[in-house]
Amino acid sequence: MIDRRRERLDALRRRLSEEGLDALLVSYGANVRYLTGFSGSSGIALVTPADVLLLTDFRYRSQAVEEVGDLARVEIDDASLLDRLFAVLPDYPSVAVIGFEAHVVTVRDGARLGDPARQWRFTPTSDLVESLRAVKAPEEVAAIREAGRVATSALAEVTPLLRVGLTECEVAALLEAALRRGGSEAHPFDTIVASGPRAALPHARTGGRAVERGEWLLLDFGAQWDGYCADVTRTFLVGAAPDRRQREVYDVVSEAQAAAIARLRPGLTGREGDALARDPIAAAGFAEEFAHSLGHGLGLEVHEAPRLSRASEQPLPAGAVVTVEPGVYLPGWGGVRIEDDILLGDEGTTVLTEFPRELVVLG
Repeated sequence: MIDRRRERLDALRRRLSEEGLDALLVSYGANVRYLTGFSGSSGIALVTPADVLLLTDFRYRSQAVEEVGDLARVEIDDASLLDRLFAVLPDYPSVAVIGFEAHVVTVRDGARLGDPARQWRFTPTSDLVESLRAVKAPEEVAAIREAGRVATSALAEVTPLLRVGLTECEVAALLEAALRRGGSEAHPFDTIVASGPRAALPHARTGGRAVERGEWLLLDFGAQWDGYCADVTRTFLVGAAPDRRQREVYDVVSEAQAAAIARLRPGLTGREGDALARDPIAAAGFAEEFAHSLGHGLGLEVHEAPRLSRASEQPLPAGAVVTVEPGVYLPGWGGVRIEDDILLGDEGTTVLTEFPRELVVLG
């Protein structure tokens, strides 16, 4: 992958100048990785106009040097990263006003940063790095596409094995094993397997329920490649052809997703993008049965900016990768969701997770 860390740091520094900040304390793991390349679970970075300081602990001493290289000064401290930060801040005499990521810092650490006895002024910031991450470079898109290939290949491998009588946990085990065999570095979120009436739970917890004949089987799962995530959902029937109600609901969701993918484009607000699928679902009489947002950004995290949501007035940027995942959920009966990962390009949308979208009967 092309090393774009210095470009990202330069873009962030321009933002810091606009905000009147001398530096930014980056505590959120995905943001630390995006800016420095460090992927450990414990680390903070201080970005100044001229330097980058990475603080981590002994577990990552070798890893930090390997991943960060000469981009940053690396400091190791097993006691407290903030203590180490305060110890080395005098090495940066031009730094007086430091932004911190307000959505990450705990109340306890916030109190330490806000101690009036300190010579530095720490001020809360919001989404300075996340706004940069929303637009993907070509190699980031390629990583998401590869994660999508791993995910859909695993699904293709597993679907012939799915049948009446398997439990949700057994289905998840088959799918997760196939994902790992295919090269997925991790499961970006807990795999959702929901059968029968439990498919009406948008974020069902996979359990021990056995799949019965003629029921829905909803699979929502992800893959990770080079740190980047894919997120896919398909809903199947098991053991019997659809009845009229099942066919109706599936077609409503499928047609709404197709309409949104065809018409999404940069410049639409998140609300306008959401409406591309919400309006036809409402017109079919299922307005109250589609209550979550249409989608979310995808990258180093499975949920990031931008949002396709009724609450978002932010324009969708060119180069963003988003999920498009309409659903209809009927308590006691079941539900249908179809989800794909989409690149918003200047020339239109590109689907990064190719897998059949028509209604398939398994087993």
